[in-house]
Amino acid sequence: MIHRNITGRIKAALSDSPVVLLNGARQSGKSTLVKKIASDMHPARYLTLDDAGVLAAAKHDPAEFIAGLDGNIVIDEVQRAPELFLAIKAEVDRNRKPGRFLLTGSANVMLLPKLSESLAGRMEILTLWPLSQGEIEGVREGFIDAVFGDKLPSFSRTTEDRTQTIKRILLGGYPEVIGRATLSRRKAWFGSYITTILQRDVRDLAHIEGLTILPRVLSLIAARAASLLNFSELSRSIGIPQTTLKRYMSLLETTFLLQPLPSWSGNFGKRLVKAPKVMLNDTGLVSNLIGLYEDGMEAHQGIIGAVLENFVAMELRKQEAWSQMQPQVFHFRTQTGQEVDIALENTAGKVVGIETKASKTVNAQDFKGLQAMAESLGRRFHRGIVLYTGSEGLPFGKNMQALPVSALWTLGALKNTK
Repeated sequence: MIHRNITGRIKAALSDSPVVLLNGARQSGKSTLVKKIASDMHPARYLTLDDAGVLAAAKHDPAEFIAGLDGNIVIDEVQRAPELFLAIKAEVDRNRKPGRFLLTGSANVMLLPKLSESLAGRMEILTLWPLSQGEIEGVREGFIDAVFGDKLPSFSRTTEDRTQTIKRILLGGYPEVIGRATLSRRKAWFGSYITTILQRDVRDLAHIEGLTILPRVLSLIAARAASLLNFSELSRSIGIPQTTLKRYMSLLETTFLLQPLPSWSGNFGKRLVKAPKVMLNDTGLVSNLIGLYEDGMEAHQGIIGAVLENFVAMELRKQEAWSQMQPQVFHFRTQTGQEVDIALENTAGKVVGIETKASKTVNAQDFKGLQAMAESLGRRFHRGIVLYTGSEGLPFGKNMQALPVSALWTLGALKNTK
């Protein structure tokens, strides 16, 4: 079994929180992880609401269902019976024993206000994404903490070439996909996966019919991965009103398929109104939706850069969960229009800028946006990094460094001890 790097944070949360919710997209490994936790470090009874009998009992009388459970309890796919949240609240108010309930959900309760409010102050929420590259390699990544350090750890050369890096990006991180040996079997899995989420999970959340256009919506968004969200252009392309499109995109975000990357601003209020970039949760999913495969790379060179940017943004989102810094992830644009793909901001307000380049070579021009960021932020700017598909780690002036993409899972990494 692949060790998940978020395990330590789950264990810590169970030590002092009555309810811990591990949410994330379906098939990201939540059930496997909580079963291991329940049988090992935090003994608990496991129940899943994907079981028709358990679901029926939970919905029939939520209060009695919860009251009748003794000891520590794991409830998998809890979003299928949202009525349970109030019953769990009542039980926790009677007994605030830490670690009593470990829940998993394939819908983001923070986007479902009634659910999130019902357990406010009683529940810690963590997110499990598909496998990070470090998890696949058996290491705990330390890239985020390394780039925020006073001095960047030495990095001279990687043994991974561009072809291997692109292969990683196209494969993505879903555990089931990683385990399938052929492209045809991976395509079959993604096909059934998308159908299951869009026809069951999204419909359960929306309680409406007429969602047959959602696969096309998702595919068109995938073709615009890592670009600024333009509702007007996208609604015209699909042929639906903007209001309908916004509702559909909210549903896709709630099921963790979409991830908006907000715009950085020194004014917190402006962050909420500036256009975000749209990312998908996994570049294997992106590649499948747009038909981007190894044997057809030459015909899709124009989109490789965007898919790489999506890949890097999501690897950083995954690493947030176990980094000491736990920064926020943004995209960045100066008032004069200079852009930086990704901006990491720590709690002290220091910012690290990251540019992504799909080319095997790097030059001073690739640092133009980072230089503009440094001038704009002044003392808040900490470091600029260009991640590219070459092999050398190269300095480009004070606090500016070019690194191979593989630095994401090798720089500052620690071997996992299970």
